[in-house]
Amino acid sequence: MSAVVVVGAGIVGSSVAYHLARRGIPVTLLEQGPAPATGVTGDSFAWVRGSGGHWPGGAQDLREYALADYRRLENELPHVTVRRTGSLSWADTPAQDSRPGPGQFRIGRSDIAALEPNLRHPPDQAIHTPSDAGVDPTALAYALVAAASAHGATVLHNTAVTSLQVTSGRVGGVLTSTGLHAAATVVLTAGTGVPKLCEPLSADLAIAASPATLARVTAPPGLVKTIVARPDFEVREVRDGDLLLVVPHVEGTAALAQAAQDALQHLKTAFQGSDQCRLLGYRTGQRPMPAHGPVIGYATNDRSVYVAVMHSAITLAPTVGRLIADELVTGRPAPELQRCRPRAR
Repeated sequence: MSAVVVVGAGIVGSSVAYHLARRGIPVTLLEQGPAPATGVTGDSFAWVRGSGGHWPGGAQDLREYALADYRRLENELPHVTVRRTGSLSWADTPAQDSRPGPGQFRIGRSDIAALEPNLRHPPDQAIHTPSDAGVDPTALAYALVAAASAHGATVLHNTAVTSLQVTSGRVGGVLTSTGLHAAATVVLTAGTGVPKLCEPLSADLAIAASPATLARVTAPPGLVKTIVARPDFEVREVRDGDLLLVVPHVEGTAALAQAAQDALQHLKTAFQGSDQCRLLGYRTGQRPMPAHGPVIGYATNDRSVYVAVMHSAITLAPTVGRLIADELVTGRPAPELQRCRPRAR
């Protein structure tokens, strides 16, 4: 197989590059930023779940592999750490709580208090998912890129892709801020930037941008034990003493700053021992939200362009990277990706 160029060193592109390089495929990974995960990956809450939540389209077919692929990555990459804390979620009233799915359990106040002993007022009941986990998305992307490089991949930062290079109707590479990078296959994993790059093609990529704001909070280590999804906020410990806190998105600089402070106050009200919590900062990322679930597959009949864009990318990236590498190496379609294919215009 000839060379592959992967556009975007977020979690998906890093995973694709790693899995290709591990199989001995010449691959070049291009990233417009100065380091991996400088886009939406670094702004992700990074809740890894194999059940519960919303799994549109082909995501439903992929989720069953997510936790096993993370265990595989931990074995292959010793610097990858998955925090298997489980999760607790509840609504404003018990009647609004969803029914437990596979691997989920409805638990009462005493069990909730045992899992989250610092909660001031545990709810009457919650949904507990013991298999849920969290990762540091930036650290994971760095580990994947480093491993790809160790397996022979070329990694170029500060290299913005401006367009596909099209000659006689065929894509032969990408044009970048540093020149042309030729390839037999171009894999586009640049999130919300993919539709613009694909404008010359016939694929119909309905991918919206959904803003999401995440705050980093310093806290006493172990203040939050699990992934907590309350009606008013979501929080988890990404590393000892470092919390990630979902902030309701609002427009306007002043309004967003106030929303971050309000979310911090909700956290302090909810957890005893939280007086030392301090807001370190917050950022808003533009999550790619394909209209019909993950979009993964060839965008051209000649197989010169392959796209991979999805929501819940942190959960799915290890699985998707493995399956994409297998498709590109063997030429055989992966049945798990059947419902993810790009649609023709």
